[in-house]
Amino acid sequence: MNGGADGALAGVRVVELASEQGAFAGKMLADLGAEVVLVEPYGGHATRHFEPFLDDVPGPERSLWWWHYNTGKLGVTLDLDEEADRGRFRELVASSDAVLEGEMPGRLGALGLDYEDLSPGHPTLVWTSITPFGRTGSRSLEPATDLTILAGAGAAWSCGYDDHRLPPVRPGGNQGYHTACLWAVEGTLAALYASRTLGIGQHVDTSMHAATNVTTEAGTYEWLVARATVQRQTFRHAAVRQTPQRLLTASDGGQVILALPRYGGEFRALVDWIVELGLADQIDDFFLLEMGVQRGGVVVSEVETDALVAAIYQAGSDALRYLVEHMPARQFFLDAQRRDLPVGILFAPEDVIEDEHFIARGFPVEVHHEDLDRSFTYPGAPFHAPASPWRVRRRAPHVGEHNGLV
Repeated sequence: MNGGADGALAGVRVVELASEQGAFAGKMLADLGAEVVLVEPYGGHATRHFEPFLDDVPGPERSLWWWHYNTGKLGVTLDLDEEADRGRFRELVASSDAVLEGEMPGRLGALGLDYEDLSPGHPTLVWTSITPFGRTGSRSLEPATDLTILAGAGAAWSCGYDDHRLPPVRPGGNQGYHTACLWAVEGTLAALYASRTLGIGQHVDTSMHAATNVTTEAGTYEWLVARATVQRQTFRHAAVRQTPQRLLTASDGGQVILALPRYGGEFRALVDWIVELGLADQIDDFFLLEMGVQRGGVVVSEVETDALVAAIYQAGSDALRYLVEHMPARQFFLDAQRRDLPVGILFAPEDVIEDEHFIARGFPVEVHHEDLDRSFTYPGAPFHAPASPWRVRRRAPHVGEHNGLV
C-alpha cells in the first residue's frame, strides 16, 4: 500500500461479490485507489434496478443508486452455481489481496468458495464478510434490511421528535449499511496492513447489527451502565433527560442548529459579536456572558449543581437565540463560523452541492460518462485526508464490461 498519486490503496486488488449492504465498502476501497473487481450474476445484480433512474427511464445501466455505489469499480459477470465460473472465481481470488462479500452464512461454503476453502492456497488473503448478525451465533441466519438493522440495533429509537406520540424516524440514506461498511473497511485496512507486514491473512467478520449498535452514542451505554433509557429529541442527541431545543428558526424562515458556548474563548467571541452589533443593551443578563469570559467558560456537568454556572450557560443560550431570531439563517451561520462558534445550518441536498464551502472543499465532483457523452455531479469524499486522497476515478461498470479479466 502506498500514498501515491493513484491513491493510498494503489496496487491492492479486491474482489467484491455484489450486494446491497456491502456496496459502499467496495466504493470506499475503489475511490481510495484499490482495483475493485465487482462480480455480478449474468444479467446484472438486482440493485441495478433500484430507482431513481436517469431521466426516469428504467434500465440496468440507468440506476442512479447503482451509479453512486459502484464508482471506480471494474465489473465482471459469473454464475457461481456453474463449475466453470467457480473455477474463474478461484483464479480471480488467487490474483487478489482481499475479498469483500455479503452472502448469507453457508452459501459460499456450500459452493467450496469460502475463506476456509480458498485461504490454504493463499495464506495472505484478507476476507471480509458483511452479514446481518455475523457469521456465527444463534441469529447468524436471520435475514435483515437496512430498516430492521437500524431498528434492532437501537439507532431508530434515538431518532425522532420531542413529541413521543410520533413514532421513531428511520435515519435515511442506508445508514445501517453504511455504518457496517465503515467498520468493514477499517477491519479490511488493518488486515491488509497485517498481510503486507506479517504475511498473514485474516477473516474480518462484520456484523451489521453490532456495528450499528456500538454507534448509538450514549444509548447503549446508558442502559448497560445505569439501566436508563435515552429518549429521542427533535434534532439533538437522545438523552435520559430532555435538553434545550437546538433547532431554531431564523428571521428569514431558515433553520440553524446551536451548540452552546462552554469555553472562555467561545464566550469571548459571543460577547465581542454582540458588542460589534451594538446589541449589548438588548441582551438580557449580558453581564453573565462577561462572567463566562472571566471564569474561562463553564463546566457543563456543574450546570445541575451550581446555580451560577447554570445561569451563565443559560445566558449563552438566550443570547444566541436572540441573534438567530433577528438575523437571516445564512448570515447567522457564517458570522458564527467566522468566530469559531460551533453552529450549523439546515441544508437541503441541493444546497449542499451548491454551497461555496462544499465546492471549495471539493465535495461535488464531475464524472464523465463517455457512453452517454455527458457528465454528472456526484458527491465526493465524505472526509478530507490529504495524504490518502479519495477520488472518484470512473463511472460504475456496465454489466460484464470487464469480463476479459476472468
